[in-house]
Amino acid sequence: MAQLYFYYSAMNAGKSTSLLQSAYNYRERGMHAVIFTAAIDNRYEVGKVTSRIGLQAEAQLYQESDNIYQRVAALQAERRLDCIFIDEAQFLTKQQVMQVVEVVDELDVPVLAYGLRTDFLGETFVGSHYLLAWADKLFELKTVCHCGRKANFVVRLDEKGNAVTTGDQVVIGGNDRYESMCRKHFKELVWGDLSG
Repeated sequence: MAQLYFYYSAMNAGKSTSLLQSAYNYRERGMHAVIFTAAIDNRYEVGKVTSRIGLQAEAQLYQESDNIYQRVAALQAERRLDCIFIDEAQFLTKQQVMQVVEVVDELDVPVLAYGLRTDFLGETFVGSHYLLAWADKLFELKTVCHCGRKANFVVRLDEKGNAVTTGDQVVIGGNDRYESMCRKHFKELVWGDLSG
């Protein structure tokens, strides 16, 4: 039986690297895996998943309006699929997460989704919210804060390096705009004193 896996973390924990390694393992064994990534994330080459350590692979782009189930079903009609990988899964809509569930349950194709758990204000992204609720298996990938603790939050920074506490949930960026931090340091910069 196929299952839905959600690998989540703060930024810079190696989500894309892990995805690319797993996809490579399928290809190395002669199996057919397809990678999807969010069209909105244009930091690197369009139509590729790229890791910070330099690994990359071709990917199909998905947009908010796409029906993931229909796209996978069409691919499955052309050639048997052994696995689907989804990078930047936090950008999936609720409906798309439902479609991913259908890929697993009805097409019997395993799906490995990788994404951020929370945004720069500590709120879950829509895609992450439903993947956390509906995935068969959850895996946290870990990275560290500048203090050495586990980083599980992301702070958005302005041009001067100050924490941003208002704005759109989605602003594409990398290390120039975001820093992963532990809850303690995230709280200090974003939420302030919560004791009062």
